[in-house]
Amino acid sequence: MPVFEYTALDPAGKTTKGVMDADSQAAARQKIRQGGMYPVEIREATPKSKQKKRGNFLEIQTGQRVKQQEIHVATRQLATLLGAGIPLVPALSGLVEQTTNKTLKTIITQVKESVNEGNSLTSALSEHPKLFSKVYVNMVRAGEASGSLDVVLERLAEFGERQHALRSRISAAMIYPIFMAVVGTVVLFLVMTYIVPSITKVFIDRNQVLPLPTIILMKISSFLQHYWWFLLLFIILVISAIRFFIQRPKGRQVWDKLKLTLPMFRDLNIKIAAAGIGRTLGSLLKSGVPLITSIQIVKNSLNNVLLADIMDNATAEIENGKSLSSVLHGNDFFPPMLVQMISVGEQSGALEKMLSKAADSYEKEVESKIMAMTSMIEPIMILVMGLVVCFIVVSILLPIFEMNQLIK
Repeated sequence: MPVFEYTALDPAGKTTKGVMDADSQAAARQKIRQGGMYPVEIREATPKSKQKKRGNFLEIQTGQRVKQQEIHVATRQLATLLGAGIPLVPALSGLVEQTTNKTLKTIITQVKESVNEGNSLTSALSEHPKLFSKVYVNMVRAGEASGSLDVVLERLAEFGERQHALRSRISAAMIYPIFMAVVGTVVLFLVMTYIVPSITKVFIDRNQVLPLPTIILMKISSFLQHYWWFLLLFIILVISAIRFFIQRPKGRQVWDKLKLTLPMFRDLNIKIAAAGIGRTLGSLLKSGVPLITSIQIVKNSLNNVLLADIMDNATAEIENGKSLSSVLHGNDFFPPMLVQMISVGEQSGALEKMLSKAADSYEKEVESKIMAMTSMIEPIMILVMGLVVCFIVVSILLPIFEMNQLIK
């Protein structure tokens, strides 16, 4: 059944927008009138076939992006409705009414119609890969197969919220240093291009022999004043070249290897990866997804080709009869504690529980390390800014002191 987006006027003359399913545009118009409203505009939402070719069409059409947090909320609401004993299709209808994001409302309506036509929820969700990840779809598939869809959806919501919370904490910790760096750079640029030239002009007019620091300051100031655009263009070109290099397969390997080997970032990136692997793999196994399938999903969700290759090799080794812990043992990119907890989980038959505990531990360590790094960045930035300001002040004061000595 097609899905229509409509704009209508209620009895008070207020404009109302919404989404509904109907056999045709005429049937949709009749439904709106039966609801006591006057239809102004009715249009069919993006057909699924076109949506696959143009994945962002809905977003462009409605002007609303779907945030991951909105998906987590919708998942928890659906789990609550199903847990209360409401059948899937009515539960999806209730979810449509509760959803405020127009794009998400349209997609949930299309999912409901697909389920109403006899398709599984897994099949309906897989038609929207940009919104529902492979982890999401496979956990739902396991929930449908085991008859515990409400429990799996609750776990999915919790899993998504934990991932979102970790990313939010990392982003929040980096906001202040980035803000300080941007403000400091702008202030120094204004000082060098406006204040310094007006002061040093006095020295130039007097034809005074200037100290070396003052000459260096004047050269830098003149360059920034006249060729700031060249510096900006150079920075943009360097960033673009790096991004282009990273997008190539060889460049991506080099970049991902640097992230895992550079002393300053090695420990943090390894712990972030360990937390992500533990959380994702544990959630999939807890939902009933087989180990081999879970590892393949984790491999596809990793943002590092080296770790993805290791997980891919692990799949082949496990298929040959080896355990996951024995495959990962001795690998420099997997922390010993994670491997040990996987080994304990395999021996005790509680692998998913051990993985979740490992994820909890590494998420706390990541947060603590991020906070420690930002606390170190702040004094370093202040020191650098102080040295630059000190250089500017000394460069300006030196010729002034020389002028005073000449007067005496």
